[in-house]
Amino acid sequence: MRSSRSLASVALIGACLLAGCGALAQQQPGTLAIRAARLAPAADAPVLVLSLDCRLSGPMQDALDHGIPLTLLITVDAGRWNFVRSEAHAERRVELRYFPLSRRYQLRDLDTATADVRSFATPGYLSASLNSLRLPLSPAFASLPQGTRMHVDAGLETAKLPGALRLPALFEPAWRLAAAEFTWQLPAG
Repeated sequence: MRSSRSLASVALIGACLLAGCGALAQQQPGTLAIRAARLAPAADAPVLVLSLDCRLSGPMQDALDHGIPLTLLITVDAGRWNFVRSEAHAERRVELRYFPLSRRYQLRDLDTATADVRSFATPGYLSASLNSLRLPLSPAFASLPQGTRMHVDAGLETAKLPGALRLPALFEPAWRLAAAEFTWQLPAG
């Protein structure tokens, strides 16, 4: 009888440890990496061609799957280390969203006048679409000389989250999603 109680208590402790491991796994931050960035010419102004590798954490994916939009803030600067900010500066917001009734994921550029919305059937296709973002920039980027250092940052814009999620986004590691700055020089031509 005593050994069955000790086995039950060991099983209970093991179950608690496994549940704790699951809770810790839920607190792992998501990952966001800028794989490549370049400026491409376009009719009006250059376009930032950006390749992002995004892996959402458990709570972020859960929020997205329940219809809460997640907004990525992408900042582009030319010659950041100058004391006077260049006019070649842009902030772009890209929204990731899921619509449970239609079962569609959407990627939307919030800063374009035209509604540039792309729709996907699975979260995998949504993540894959971040590998080929094309974001229009201001005409100030067209006149940059060759060799200009360009800087791109990307991260989750927590201020766009609903009020109930803003506090957890400040303190919980699972809500951290930011890429290291990506820097390159404009080529000749």
